[in-house]
Amino acid sequence: MNNIFCLKNEIVVITGGSSGLGSHYISYFLNEGAKVINLDKNKFDNNEINQNKNFYSFTVDITKKNKLKLVVNKIITKIGCPSVLINNAGLDSPPNASVEENGPFETFPEESWDKVLDVNLKGVFLCCQIIGGEMKKNKGGSIINISSIYGLLSPDQNLYEYRRKTGENYFKPVAYSVSKSGLYNLTRYLSVYWAKSSIRVNTLTISGVFNNQDKEFIDAYSKRIPIGRMANPSDFFGALNFLSSRASKYMTGSNLVVDGGWSSI
Repeated sequence: MNNIFCLKNEIVVITGGSSGLGSHYISYFLNEGAKVINLDKNKFDNNEINQNKNFYSFTVDITKKNKLKLVVNKIITKIGCPSVLINNAGLDSPPNASVEENGPFETFPEESWDKVLDVNLKGVFLCCQIIGGEMKKNKGGSIINISSIYGLLSPDQNLYEYRRKTGENYFKPVAYSVSKSGLYNLTRYLSVYWAKSSIRVNTLTISGVFNNQDKEFIDAYSKRIPIGRMANPSDFFGALNFLSSRASKYMTGSNLVVDGGWSSI
């Protein structure tokens, strides 16, 4: 237990863990000996992990405050107060979304804007408010807000030129970038607000993850990254461990960037 990176017996809440990066984070924290709680609108369907005695999953929409409160109350009663909150849940316009959603900024749908900001900002706000409030009562905790290089910098629209050459009027949409950039000031605000309550709040900014995208996109993206490749989920485990553990006990209000060098160019 003298290991400052030790995560054993930490109670870790991960939002959006039923798929994507969140499911990899769950496996990592379980392997490190933590108790892990998944909050997601969708059920977690990995049978092996579901059988792990240290894993708990609750089906809940994190944008609904009253429903989230009920779930958090169950967590407090059944498992204990979370010591780590990883706000991972996020919504983006998928590559196969409607022409309007992935088209020019001038015609980006209002309803798409509302939906993305609802999950990516309001959902994080509510999780911080409710779970962070419980951490305050328990006199400590670590909150990690997951952002993106597209929140730190403007998307490189040149990466999608291969699609426009085929006749598509495709652009990386605006809402995801705006929502992810909003996390930086939410993090800074809460880091100061909760500093004397022993709650650390930091942002982890990550780059694009390989997920069987179009070969043209992967090639263009990899050329843009100094390290020369898209990220793998495991590339973020070390940063998450650091921010969750005592190793970062004097770090709050900061943004840890793990992007393969993207933002250095």
